[in-house]
Amino acid sequence: MNILRQFRLELARLLQNRLTWLAILLTALAPIAGLTVYRPLYHDNATMQGMYLANPALAGGVLGAVLFAILTVWSMDRLRRDGMETLTHAAVSPMTAALTRLGALLCVSILAQAVATLIWLPYTIFKLGTIFDLESYVLIHLIFMYGAIPLAILFASAAYQITRRGDLSLALFAVFAALSLTVWKQQWQFSWLAPCVFGISDDFSNYRILRSVAYVRLTWLMALAGVWVVSYLCVRRYGKGLIGSLLCNIRRAYRPLLAVILLLSGNLLYVHQPFVDHSAAEFDFAYLFPSEYLETVTCSSRYADVCPDPKTGRVSGRAVFQLQNISGTEQTVQFFIDPGYQILSVQADGVDVPFSVDGYQAMHEKRFDVTIPAGPEMELTIDYGGFPQEWNAVATTQGSLEISDVYMQLENDVLSPSPHNVWYQGDSLPAVMELTLPGHMKPILFGAGSTELLRENGNGTKTWRMTDDGYHMIVYVGDYILEEIPVESAGITVNFYYSRKHQPIMEAINATESIRQTIEYCTEHIGPLSFYGDGTFNLIESRISGGGYAGDGASLANEGDFTIQNLSDGAKGGSSAQVTIHELVHQWWGLGNMFEPAYTESVWSAEGLTCYTTYRIVKELYGEEAAQAAYIDRWQEEVDNYYKDFYVRHPEYLSALPVKYQAGISNSLWEIRKYSEMPLKILKAEKLVGGEDAMDEILKSLFNRELNPEYPYLTYQEFLDACHLSEEDLNLE
Repeated sequence: MNILRQFRLELARLLQNRLTWLAILLTALAPIAGLTVYRPLYHDNATMQGMYLANPALAGGVLGAVLFAILTVWSMDRLRRDGMETLTHAAVSPMTAALTRLGALLCVSILAQAVATLIWLPYTIFKLGTIFDLESYVLIHLIFMYGAIPLAILFASAAYQITRRGDLSLALFAVFAALSLTVWKQQWQFSWLAPCVFGISDDFSNYRILRSVAYVRLTWLMALAGVWVVSYLCVRRYGKGLIGSLLCNIRRAYRPLLAVILLLSGNLLYVHQPFVDHSAAEFDFAYLFPSEYLETVTCSSRYADVCPDPKTGRVSGRAVFQLQNISGTEQTVQFFIDPGYQILSVQADGVDVPFSVDGYQAMHEKRFDVTIPAGPEMELTIDYGGFPQEWNAVATTQGSLEISDVYMQLENDVLSPSPHNVWYQGDSLPAVMELTLPGHMKPILFGAGSTELLRENGNGTKTWRMTDDGYHMIVYVGDYILEEIPVESAGITVNFYYSRKHQPIMEAINATESIRQTIEYCTEHIGPLSFYGDGTFNLIESRISGGGYAGDGASLANEGDFTIQNLSDGAKGGSSAQVTIHELVHQWWGLGNMFEPAYTESVWSAEGLTCYTTYRIVKELYGEEAAQAAYIDRWQEEVDNYYKDFYVRHPEYLSALPVKYQAGISNSLWEIRKYSEMPLKILKAEKLVGGEDAMDEILKSLFNRELNPEYPYLTYQEFLDACHLSEEDLNLE
């Protein structure tokens, strides 16, 4: 029978079956789980697209894969179950039947995904509002959701063709799926079913994480297609068993050859993935510092011409270093560069010089050595380029190295190589970077340097020049709006950069006024931030990430701080303005004075002092009654409920629960402790030390304390000692 005609008949048979349409319907409804029980992106500062687009798509992918695995096994086992297999195989080759059955199942899965995508479109538009983007919607549904379903079909089909048992095939699939959700959960390349996705941006682009997940899907597709071809060779023929059928089917050499090619392709994709580096598993801090500096070689300046490609996410550049070698002999200079880059050529005064790349990587750095000639003055030129890689220690939270026509994050060695074992000729290292960008984008230098438009190019791009005195440069690029906010009492002007896409929200919550008021209050009552620049302070909204940081006249504000979801978080304030204040106070408690990462058994975290300080600001701005209702009354209610909680009163029952339920309950209880119990303890400490003025002096002394470089974190004991109190003194009755 003609294979195309057989395919049409198989597809029609599937579509005439009620179980097929049940699978399609349940797959279309599966994203509901992403709004209720399965929310991998449900965390502090989760974005709207993460909550209402990525979570449903990820949940839909998991459940859709399970549904189609069941449908696959049911469909393949039908003939044997009905006793029609011998009769059917007399009319149609079992090899042809296997191919057409697989093709029909894949077509049905495409139909199911199309239905799901169309059904969820109105809801997503309604929930996301002005930040909805059709391209992101389609890509996330295709990559996050549909990407898992063909993999499930291939595996379930392969398992059945090898075992010829429906129950065993489903058991094997269950193990395969469970591995992805448990053992492989923190191994981004193995997570075929539920990919590692930390955050999806609302205001900026997501091409980096979409490429990464698509790459993982492609890797598994090649590997499982190879496994399926192997199982195809095991299709039973002529009444023979597994081995006999295998020996018969491999006579056509292209079949086993195709299996080898597909399996090898999957292996090569796995080994040569371009997204994550190969740094040593151990944190080799010694690798970052040279064992010894070259006493006779100095560097007086550095320059780089950098061209990021927003279409491919790659970077190409040329770096020029002015070096002095007074030793009279050749010297080996070491450089660091992003592990994803290749060194294309190295020249000293226009003449090629030898270089070698170290195979060892550590701490997200790759080192290469350059042999420079003797000479009191030379110009060393390095051509380089590639796809920047992220540190494997944070492989499950990829996305920060975004390079697109919407957003770019170019940090340190992503911009250009940096010298490793040479001294500066002067007190600092003058650095100049020229950056060629799409015409609508503007670079923001994170630091105290300067930025100027150098030229407009004829191809729609612009070249910007940035100058700074420092070992590294950090540049953020996007379609930013600049709001200049004068803060007279602090003697500074805050340059607030935020995404144009977020402008309606920023205007609606009057974010600029909240920033001004917060900085005025905190500067007066706690102290000025140590990283204020010379009369200016850049506050930059960045793409969703694990947190912010600050230094040298600038600070980073995570876009998650300003999402609609976060601005309506009652634990942080009774209004969007109060939540904005809360997030800005983290510039003092959480960035300027870092807290050690907290665990569930600890009540001490940055949130306690941040909530307390936010309460004080709201009290001063909106009055005691508003602050009492928004904070103290809420804290007290939450704490009262906490101490009445069954598992708090009977912890022995909590420890008897399965681990996954323990974690969920413990995290929920910990949220209450850090957002409500700790602020009440600090409020009690305020009364015990003599009032607000006395507490201000204590907090000011803690904020401006001399840091211990080996342990710079502010501890609970330090707070208690400064208040001359004990833990028992702050117990809540």
